[in-house]
Amino acid sequence: MDIRRKGSRLRRIRPSSAKWWGNRSHIIYTITVFVVLASLDNAAIALYPALTKVMAADLEVGESRLGLVTALVILVSAVTAVAWGYYGDRSRRKPLMFWATILWSLGLLMVARSRSLAELAWWSAVVGVGLGAIASVGFSIISDFISPKRRGLAMSFWGLSQGTGGFFGILVGGVLGAGNWRAPFVGLALISIGVAFVYLTTLDAPRARSEPELAAALAAGGSYEFRIERSDLARLWLTRTNRWLILQGLTAQFAYGSLIWVPLLYQSKVQALGYDLSTATAVGAVFGAIFQIGGVTSILTGHLGDRFQRRTARARAIISMVGILGAIPFFVAFFFIPLTGLDIPTGEGSMAIVVATLASVVTNPYAATAFCLSVIALAFTSADSANWFALISDVNLPEHRGTAFGLGNLSNGISRTLGNGLTVVAAGLLTARFAAPWNYAIGLTAFQVFFIPTGLCYWMASKTCPGDIERVRKLLARRGREAFAAIDKPDGQ
Repeated sequence: MDIRRKGSRLRRIRPSSAKWWGNRSHIIYTITVFVVLASLDNAAIALYPALTKVMAADLEVGESRLGLVTALVILVSAVTAVAWGYYGDRSRRKPLMFWATILWSLGLLMVARSRSLAELAWWSAVVGVGLGAIASVGFSIISDFISPKRRGLAMSFWGLSQGTGGFFGILVGGVLGAGNWRAPFVGLALISIGVAFVYLTTLDAPRARSEPELAAALAAGGSYEFRIERSDLARLWLTRTNRWLILQGLTAQFAYGSLIWVPLLYQSKVQALGYDLSTATAVGAVFGAIFQIGGVTSILTGHLGDRFQRRTARARAIISMVGILGAIPFFVAFFFIPLTGLDIPTGEGSMAIVVATLASVVTNPYAATAFCLSVIALAFTSADSANWFALISDVNLPEHRGTAFGLGNLSNGISRTLGNGLTVVAAGLLTARFAAPWNYAIGLTAFQVFFIPTGLCYWMASKTCPGDIERVRKLLARRGREAFAAIDKPDGQ
């Protein structure tokens, strides 16, 4: 029975007759599948830097030109995320996610068939278009499953899934692709297509289902029917916290974008010890992967954001600021630590290389120190992503979140693209005075300075977010009261 009335865009829906569809088990299953899907898209991006040296040698192009292809994927995904997010806020999101996944998976298959830099760039751009949906549409779906008081913790798992994807992409790409760079692209594409079809069995998240102000109306059988309008786009920018969260990406992602080349830095360190390119690629991939383990602490920092946010609405922004600034000295030390005394077997297969590299983290004091520094640095920066995700949800209405995230992701993507591309260029220019790997270490260090204005943006956001959060909560409460009053009336009244 339709209970829609003027001024109310929550309507009554009939409960599903299926016992499993839509219950708690189905929701857990949905989130699990969704997290796996989100991790795979980050694995796709991570394949490029892990295999840059091997791809460049096979295609007979410079490493800096391959670096620009990686930057292209990031830029295209960021630009298209805005459009994907807007249409996701206006329509059903599940079909968008499915077809976007199929698109970037097919793009990966064509990347594996590329025989020239031009072909590689074209199909990589197609991959970027599909990846844009996973970012913005996926974010709005996750937001609707999680209540505000648990968003930091939940978003830490969302962010951790992306880090896990990066770990998987670097490790599998670097190890399995050391001899044939095309194989990891094909394998990941086939896995992603399979997961896309599994995703069809998941629950299409009801919009705004987790908002406490709407709980009574939704429990009574209503559904949230508000959708973004073009006139709302200006309102997103007028939200002061949105401006600071978008602006911080312009500086933060210069530094984050450069970090994607850490595997290349460590490949160069291994080559400087006299190992061949294939061995160095595998060792650098393993190091690049295990150095991301510190990202698991995002679970703790996300939980701290939830806990302290109940005391002050400024908490998430302040925690992010402290994390960003605190990471700088540890990253710098991590870049410059040498790998003296590294003992890696050659000619014994990939597994022997992996085992020896992992063992070095315990047996080699330099590798162990590098690992500890990376864990501490990433523990600090892990405070950023989970609380940024949560803040975007907190200060925007449910029908605006995909678009708001898309705008923030555009800012992040542009800056990350520049950081990604310019790091390799800077390293190339530095080779005139500094041999590898020190050219990469100096280049990566230079980009850390961009974390400083990022901290300032979070400080400003800490001042504006309390008012913006209160505005959203009051508007949702008013909509919930109006909708419940309409639902509660008998027919005809």
